[in-house]
Amino acid sequence: MGSLVGSPWLGIRRIRVAQEVAPHFRGRRMFRVSASSLTAAESSSVRVRFAPSPTGNLHVGGARTALFNYLFARSKGGKFILRIEDTDLERSTKDSEDAVLRDLTWLGLQWDEGPDVGGNYGPYRQSERNALYKQYANKLVQSGHVYRCFCSNEELEKMKEIAKLKQQPPVYTGKWSSATDTEMQEELAKGTPYTYRFRVPREGILKIDDLIRGEVSWNFNTLGDFVIMRSNGQPVYNFCVTVDDATMAISHVIRAEEHLPNTLRQALIYKALGFPMPQFAHVSLILAPDKSKLSKRHGATSVGQFKEMGYLPQAMVNYLALLGWGDGTENEFFTLDELVNKFTIQRVNKSGAVFDSTKLRWMNGQHLRSLPSDNLTKLIGERWKSIGMLMESSGPFVEEAVQLLKDGIDLITDADKALSNLFSYPIHATLASPEGKVVLEDKLSEIATSLVAAYDSGELNSALEEGHSGWKKWVKNFGKSLNRKGKSLFMPLRILLTGKLHGPDMGEGLLLLYKAGSCGVVSPQSGLVTLDDRIKLLREIEWQSLNKDEPVLDSGVVV
Repeated sequence: MGSLVGSPWLGIRRIRVAQEVAPHFRGRRMFRVSASSLTAAESSSVRVRFAPSPTGNLHVGGARTALFNYLFARSKGGKFILRIEDTDLERSTKDSEDAVLRDLTWLGLQWDEGPDVGGNYGPYRQSERNALYKQYANKLVQSGHVYRCFCSNEELEKMKEIAKLKQQPPVYTGKWSSATDTEMQEELAKGTPYTYRFRVPREGILKIDDLIRGEVSWNFNTLGDFVIMRSNGQPVYNFCVTVDDATMAISHVIRAEEHLPNTLRQALIYKALGFPMPQFAHVSLILAPDKSKLSKRHGATSVGQFKEMGYLPQAMVNYLALLGWGDGTENEFFTLDELVNKFTIQRVNKSGAVFDSTKLRWMNGQHLRSLPSDNLTKLIGERWKSIGMLMESSGPFVEEAVQLLKDGIDLITDADKALSNLFSYPIHATLASPEGKVVLEDKLSEIATSLVAAYDSGELNSALEEGHSGWKKWVKNFGKSLNRKGKSLFMPLRILLTGKLHGPDMGEGLLLLYKAGSCGVVSPQSGLVTLDDRIKLLREIEWQSLNKDEPVLDSGVVV
């Protein structure tokens, strides 16, 4: 068994070959290739890449692939390279490229080399590497691994039809693989368009030791001679990727499992050009709850969308890491630095991972509430000001509001509804609800009369001016005057003062509401129903008609 020794940047790498093969495979002899694993000593040479196509937004699947590459590189002390695969000139746009870079930066996945930061292995856009592709294509022509194919589209379609009738794979039959120089020159003289095709041995096996999937093998007879350069001179994907990975000294290719079938073509090109093969690791797809491939029909799928929806980058990174990976414990919360310390490619699961948006939202809430108090207040305060609910983004009122409402906020955008709910007063809708009617029937009108009287006497306002101690003292005395305590006291008071059956701490909320009416921070467009306006609405309620189950109109704002 022969062996090929890798170049210094990759360390010792062996490719096992079942038997010696003619340089350009003309003999179509069988051979078997297997890339062996890196040793620990080689980890210092680790170079991985994330290579998105700038034809749209960064999908969460792509973001996870980028994350796994980043974690692997950082955990090994290696390099994380960003390469833009923009050979699809019709669909690739600069806007998409910029968006991908912004999303990766937002996630905290800083690359060591790339189109914006440069490096020793550039250019880092495929559209700027055409000269390199042509150089290696010519090398393959000269060595006999590649030949010109003058078949027309009609001829190729006919080959496919014949193969289909014979129930055979639709592979190229090799019409021009054995053409003479004279035949070639005749077509060139006529100006017949041609592609470059790679000669594939008719018999043989490629075997790789995938770092995630274990041993994977392919038979060569499933693959016909394939195109590496189109008739317009543009290189095809598999040729570009192989040349790029080899000339950029990529040691490990960590990518989605949908690229697994490309490995056979790429391995043949590696061998023909004399390049050492990298280690491969094919990550499973991210699935929707119905176990189909996650797509737009399942809702938000791009990083940019989740960013706009109010998700935190640290929560996205944490959740994406858990889609197919775990550290072997029950811990689910990791910072990016902790992931770097914990990550191993061996713990990546080869089964598909289901994207659970409910769990992502929950996880975001956990990360949000674990932020330092000042950071959380700044985030939410700026949000409230940006949507016009508050005129200031900081100060005592904002701080107290964030502390009161944060447990009900999983996304930054949830803060909008949380503050709006605090300001609103849907008393009529609450009284008309089944749960509200139960409280209504427990002499709610009498409690309302006493509450209005406490307001008119100035007793309630004085208590609120004193803060928490004043409120607690007033509630206790108010309950004694009605001979009520516990739920029979607090549920009616909650409905009458907040207009709702449920919510944050009633005392804290009412004190904040009292301040909202006078602090000068709340915007006139916020929908705030002040304490004064709430008492006014209570005065106008016809309690007798409510007790007779007559329909009422809701009023969540001042009337």
